[in-house]
Amino acid sequence: MSTQLLIYIFVLSSFALYIGIAIWARAGSTKDFYVASGGVHPIPNGMATAADWMSAASFISMAGLISFLGYDGSVYLMGWTGGYVLLALCLAPYLRKFGKFTVPDFIGDRYYSQTARTVAVVCAIFVSFTYVAGQMRGVGVVFSRFLEVDVNMGVIIGMGIVFVYAVLGGMKGITYTQVAQYCVMIFAYIVPAIFISLLITGNPIPQIGFGGTTTEGIAVLDKLDGLNQDLGFAAYTDGTKSMIDIFFITAALMVGTAGLPHVIVRFFTVPNVTDARKSAGWALFFIALLYTTAPAVGGFARINMIETINGADGAGTLYAERPEWVRNWETTGLISHNDTNGDGRMFYSGDDRNEMTIDRDIMVLANPEIADLPGWVIALVAAGGLAAALSTAAGLLLVISTSISHDLLKRNLMPNITDKQELIAARIAAAVAIGIAGYLGINPPGFVAQVVAFAFGLAASSFFPAIILGIFHKRMNKEGAVAGMIVGIVFTASYIIFFKFINPAANTPDNWFFGISPEGIGTLGMLLNFAVALVVFKFTKPAPEEVQEVVESIRYPKGVGEASAH
Repeated sequence: MSTQLLIYIFVLSSFALYIGIAIWARAGSTKDFYVASGGVHPIPNGMATAADWMSAASFISMAGLISFLGYDGSVYLMGWTGGYVLLALCLAPYLRKFGKFTVPDFIGDRYYSQTARTVAVVCAIFVSFTYVAGQMRGVGVVFSRFLEVDVNMGVIIGMGIVFVYAVLGGMKGITYTQVAQYCVMIFAYIVPAIFISLLITGNPIPQIGFGGTTTEGIAVLDKLDGLNQDLGFAAYTDGTKSMIDIFFITAALMVGTAGLPHVIVRFFTVPNVTDARKSAGWALFFIALLYTTAPAVGGFARINMIETINGADGAGTLYAERPEWVRNWETTGLISHNDTNGDGRMFYSGDDRNEMTIDRDIMVLANPEIADLPGWVIALVAAGGLAAALSTAAGLLLVISTSISHDLLKRNLMPNITDKQELIAARIAAAVAIGIAGYLGINPPGFVAQVVAFAFGLAASSFFPAIILGIFHKRMNKEGAVAGMIVGIVFTASYIIFFKFINPAANTPDNWFFGISPEGIGTLGMLLNFAVALVVFKFTKPAPEEVQEVVESIRYPKGVGEASAH
């Protein structure tokens, strides 16, 4: 059976599974649509949370960044992992006890203000659309190679799939779909990693193989350093970023994770606070399976990529004999060869000898082909890449839908609409959001992981301080929270937009504030948010006594804390 036929079978079977689950678990009420009626068991909810959180950035792009950036790529690994721990331990139980199933709902009620709620809705939509752009781009990348369609057409197909199970199933359908997607995703990530670890190191455990030696007796990291330096790159284990930028990017990813609305809402799909804690623990276990494997996948991919392009002698292979994986990916436009010296050979390097243009987002997807693994492994990776992107896209689109139908309409502009009318509004909002997300996927502002990093920075600078102060500073008032959120997100968004869109030529360390890149500026935005909120609080009245009493009660997160729309 041909590899292409296997790809069609694996991908189409996974799509049929997702759509079937959505039909089986379709939402019949707003509580089904928003929080799956709060009846999901902690283990499947942990798997769904992992799938929701481990997006295309984790599955497709993170190992690609580690492959190309080496040490510098570790900021994504540290930031996203640390952020989930921060969310699980410091925020999720308290938010669950408060009982509001969206971040704008929490902020609106905690800060007793419709203005605060509206600002939070705007922030949630802005963050979610930025994040979903990376997911839809990931869908397009997978489709363009494995289903042999244009990247833009791949995005459109992905929009259709998400439309069916997000609009029909709501959170109930998405939850059980994400359980299936996690199983596909993790199997697709670990199986090729085991194969490649065996080929390169003789060890079937990638995490151990990466820290060991190759079959030639050379330490894997030493080999990576040697290959990089011989070709004009920085040593793989050396960083090129400044310490302050490393710190700020890692911190932005951490606190951004803790402020992501589509992850927070998952803790309301379980029956009580105890189950929310258990769910967080299971999710961390399921996430760790992929995240501890990612450095090995990135490192092994780089060794194989360099050796198959340049040849074992490093001189460049004959163009007529270029590897099959290069020919396959050339059709997508995501890898190309410009024979600058006319010798008919390919050459990949980090200096002016370089003749290759390689999109970082292809590395995990191309890894099985580079290593010449069986066709069924390639097909499995294709299904896994789509599962990663689609799972997070669905969660984000639901946040956008909920923010509009519940937080903006039901809780603000149209409080008298019925449950049925609110459900219709939620589905219409989801459909419109999918259309906008598709446009952003077709016109992405950067690499998948890079785009997602911007979303985390925006979440860090807007939501995180408001949530932290809302839980641990019982006197914090609406004036401080609103002022902080506005200043934080406006500053962060302006910085990113200026360097990425208005004047990208100026996007160099010499022009950054204190040497902080756009990927890390969310940390500075967060600090500004905290500072403005606390200063404004000093000159305004503290929160009312009844609000302070509620805050005092959620500091002891025991009991049911049932999710409420009121």
